[in-house]
Amino acid sequence: MALFNSTRITEFNILGFPEVAERRILLFALFLTIYVITLSGNFLVITITKLDPSLQNPMYFFLGYLSMIDTCYISATVPQMLVILASHHRSISFGACIMQLYTVILVEGAECILLSIMAYDRYAAICRPLHYNIIMCRSRCYNMLFGAMLWSILHSALHTCLISHLPFCDNAINHYFCDIPPLLKLSCIDTFVNEIVLFAVSGVFIGLGPLVFILVSYVYIVITIFKVTSIAGRKKMFSTCAAHLIIVNIFYGTGSFTYVRPKTSYSSERDKLVSVIYNVATPLLNPIIYSFRNSEMRRSLTKGWRTLKVSMA
Repeated sequence: MALFNSTRITEFNILGFPEVAERRILLFALFLTIYVITLSGNFLVITITKLDPSLQNPMYFFLGYLSMIDTCYISATVPQMLVILASHHRSISFGACIMQLYTVILVEGAECILLSIMAYDRYAAICRPLHYNIIMCRSRCYNMLFGAMLWSILHSALHTCLISHLPFCDNAINHYFCDIPPLLKLSCIDTFVNEIVLFAVSGVFIGLGPLVFILVSYVYIVITIFKVTSIAGRKKMFSTCAAHLIIVNIFYGTGSFTYVRPKTSYSSERDKLVSVIYNVATPLLNPIIYSFRNSEMRRSLTKGWRTLKVSMA
């Protein structure tokens, strides 16, 4: 409990979406529907990638864990948003707020690093196909996954520790969950150190570093693809990367806007809209994009649906 003694604030009030309060029932129905679809889609991907023998390779191994992260990601924010919309119960204890912050930062960091690992997997499959099974052996896949989670845990602990020691002059969070930018705005003191750490650690090591790694991987991938003389072969290679590239663009585009900025440029209404895309739309779109853009996933889903129909007949 010593972590929380540096502030007189014992609880926060999460304002949610006061600017559209008259539409809260509609928003509740919308976000509840999105939440149910997201959970169903990601659980389906997890199940298929674990049980279908044709999907037992590193690409789907990491896709299954990406769906697990997305499930945790949306579950860290949307249930509380639904409570606020349904009951106007806006208060959250200081400890619960810090725990939510820790969870959100952890899964965001894990997703950033996992997306870069998935890019490396595509690089190994396309650029070094003869050595693919050696490069992406099962033990190495687990080691990379473990490293991603360990780095994400340390990254999240750093930000959480710094923010938990800030003194706050107000307890009204103009957002729908406890996040770094709205909490920094409530601080009574200069948050220059927090912003520098946010930019240096999150912006460079969690954001820019993995993004550069992804871009370099795809430079090699594109060079290799254009060396292929068969148009059908090129299209097949591009199709295996398309879903991943779409998700990278959505996730990194909105994420960099949310976090890699000075505090003076924060705008509550605009930031909430971007956060909805970042925190809610991305976990929803990931399984949909991978299901529709990937022929093996579509085949597996069709086979599973037919098996279910036969078993129910």
